[in-house]
Amino acid sequence: MTEKNLDPARNNYRLVIIGLMVLSAASLAVTIWIMVDFLREQKIVDELIRRLPSDATASAVELAGELKWQFRLAILVLLNLIVTGIAVVLLWRAYRSSLDSLRDFKALAGDILNSMDQAVITTDLAGRVTRINRRGNDLLSSGTDCIGRSLEDLSTNVPLELFRKEWMQSKSPGETRDLTVQVQGDDRTLRASCLTLCDIENNEIGNVLQVHDVTEQILIEEKMLRMERYMGLGAVAVGLHHEIRNPLAALSLHVQLLEEELEQVGSGIEVERMLEVIQTEINRVSGVLEGFRDFASIGRLELEMVDLQELIERIVKLLAPRAAQQKVAINFLSSGTQPAEVAADRMRLEQVLLNLLINGMESMPDGGELSVVAEVENNLALIRVSDTGRGIPKDLHDRIFDPYFSTKSEGTGLGLALCDKIMRQHQGKLEFQTSNRGTTFQLSWPAIKIEEVMA
Repeated sequence: MTEKNLDPARNNYRLVIIGLMVLSAASLAVTIWIMVDFLREQKIVDELIRRLPSDATASAVELAGELKWQFRLAILVLLNLIVTGIAVVLLWRAYRSSLDSLRDFKALAGDILNSMDQAVITTDLAGRVTRINRRGNDLLSSGTDCIGRSLEDLSTNVPLELFRKEWMQSKSPGETRDLTVQVQGDDRTLRASCLTLCDIENNEIGNVLQVHDVTEQILIEEKMLRMERYMGLGAVAVGLHHEIRNPLAALSLHVQLLEEELEQVGSGIEVERMLEVIQTEINRVSGVLEGFRDFASIGRLELEMVDLQELIERIVKLLAPRAAQQKVAINFLSSGTQPAEVAADRMRLEQVLLNLLINGMESMPDGGELSVVAEVENNLALIRVSDTGRGIPKDLHDRIFDPYFSTKSEGTGLGLALCDKIMRQHQGKLEFQTSNRGTTFQLSWPAIKIEEVMA
């Protein structure tokens, strides 16, 4: 029962008790008044008995007896009224105590609900909000005047009413729904569940919805799954490198010996072309094997103090000829403050930036702009690489960091997976935002000094 529903019932009980007390007081006053009249009449009858002759006193004595019985009945009524008044007073005190207990219970329940890290919303059968805790107001940005409003009006970003209606058809206790919403420009995942709300007689009176932010939980689960894959790949990489590398080396050596023999005896152009294809494929397989080993191996970082501006400027100069050939303008944008030197593995950080810049250029086959921003913010080293390409399709967002996944006809598909792993080795992360106007990859890791690492 909501606060608005409780107020009329509470007022009705109060009016009934006050009415009983008023009636009891009025009855007591009337009874006392009657008793006073009885006493006055008794005095009058006694005076008449003394003045009447002896032959006429019988009727007067009988009248006096009736007055005495009526007086006794009045005393009985008075006692009954007193007991009734005491009972009404006790009822009033019990009512006040019940109100205080209910108020304390509601305050305790409200404090418990407000201390929860998930939103709790109760509704009636029509979907109107009857109660919401503080986390619900914060999560849904609904304000404090949401009681009595529809779930549809509560939040335009979170389709809770649609979920409630769909759940009412199945009423599965364990059913949940993950809802993706934007909070201050960031995508957040909210997990909602619904239950039936019943009264003391087990009559269905509404629903209870629970909503909590599981964005960080999902990210942790994804990282744990990646780590499990990486740990398994490490053992596989060692075995593959041992079992395949040696046969490839022997095969490459014998191809070279065969080429030397054919040069002495002479061979046709077709034979030379086939040998060239064999050697090319051997080199390609060897490169794939080396890339797989580099990706799966968990090497130790060689940390040193790296000047981010100098590092980025050098990589931009390195890629300038290729960018000019593809009609891509690379801009190193200053954030207004000089990026400080931070601890990082220079070689691996270069590997990450080269991969992201090359991917950005390849996403703009008809030319475009590629921008790089480096800064240190809130003790985090940040590097953003943005292109003006077509963006990444939404159905590929969950797969671009998977090993051997690639949208290109060439390459091994390990580039972004390796970049992600390197950033995690730096205790950081690799994130991206994309639209049809381009994609931005952001590197972030703790901006620490070498002294702090060694401490």
